[in-house]
Amino acid sequence: MSVLLHLLYLLHQVEAVSQFSSSGSLPMDLFSLQSILLLFLASLYFYFFFFFFSSSGKKSAGADGQGGGIKNYPIFGGLPEFFMNRSRYLDWITGALASSPTNTLVFVRPGDKNGIITANPANVEHILKTRFNNYPKGETFIAILDDFLGKGIFNSDGELWRIQRKTASYEFNSRSLRNFIMENVTVELRSRLVPILEAAAGSCRTLNLQDIFERFAFDNVCKLAFNFDPGCLAGDGTGRNEFMLAFEEAAKLSYDRFMYLFPSMQKIKKLLNVGYERRLRNAIATVHRFAEDIIRSRIEYRRMRMEEKASGRQEEADLLSRFFDIENISAEFLRDIVISFILAGRDRRGSFGFCRAARPWKRGSWKSSEQSEHATESSPETISTASKSSGKCSTYRRPYWRP
Repeated sequence: MSVLLHLLYLLHQVEAVSQFSSSGSLPMDLFSLQSILLLFLASLYFYFFFFFFSSSGKKSAGADGQGGGIKNYPIFGGLPEFFMNRSRYLDWITGALASSPTNTLVFVRPGDKNGIITANPANVEHILKTRFNNYPKGETFIAILDDFLGKGIFNSDGELWRIQRKTASYEFNSRSLRNFIMENVTVELRSRLVPILEAAAGSCRTLNLQDIFERFAFDNVCKLAFNFDPGCLAGDGTGRNEFMLAFEEAAKLSYDRFMYLFPSMQKIKKLLNVGYERRLRNAIATVHRFAEDIIRSRIEYRRMRMEEKASGRQEEADLLSRFFDIENISAEFLRDIVISFILAGRDRRGSFGFCRAARPWKRGSWKSSEQSEHATESSPETISTASKSSGKCSTYRRPYWRP
């Protein structure tokens, strides 16, 4: 009833405007435009009231009828749900997936396009392994990430993807690369990570382990990709390398491009170089500059050492060196390859088993208190932290969620 009353009032206003304009006091074109605007606003008001303030929206497939799933709205699809839960995305989507019997959700994107989110191992194997060729990334996905990832393995289909996959798969199974990884991880562990943890334990200082582990992973993955040490965990472990900062910002802002209600807005901002698009462009420029400088220096180094290699000198064992042997490969393509592998290594190992995309403790620190005890199952690992109340070191067990 209230909706009808509001619509009647708006229509009455339109009628009054029309009568006023017909008297000749003001131009007819002006009030015709106002009439159209009022009718548009009335329709928009009705839409938002009916679909956002009522329970008529449809849940996505996989909901159990108890609040799980993603509510789909006409025109906008499931986008309003994503927008309203953007500050707690991981918790929200994890709950929705857990409530689905198949751990899979199907939602509607703007433009009446279906999207699928799955946490079902069988589905993941089907998409990423068994029938991988049936699930290309597509032009839209590739265009959004092209500035950052270029033609890297995470942003390519077909032959470009197969070349990188074949080379990486072979090299990651080689003994020399495995030895290279173990040697560098061992050095980073003994010379940087362990001393930082020991110093914190000795002074009862609270550490942000999420941040420490991300730095540890970034140092190692850069050594793997370029044989370059950014030193993010050097010293007291609080320094920030320009390359790491730019890489983090470029990755985050590139992901945020997928959250635009109207993709054309992102293209306009990119064209005008304003807002987040300006920050993204600057971050990408920094990442590309670092990567290209390293690649150029490695190309020159490789040329200088060709004779020594011919005489039996052992070649470099990092990933970049393995891709040099591909015929007619450009420096730009090499840059895209190593950036993609840095992104992969940083995301998969940055938290030692945590899902880095989740980042549930991103801005928090590990602190012990009576309120830290949860009813959830705890892992065997324990972290020594400082108790502010007593000034003594105490033990905190890390809780984790298990579906």
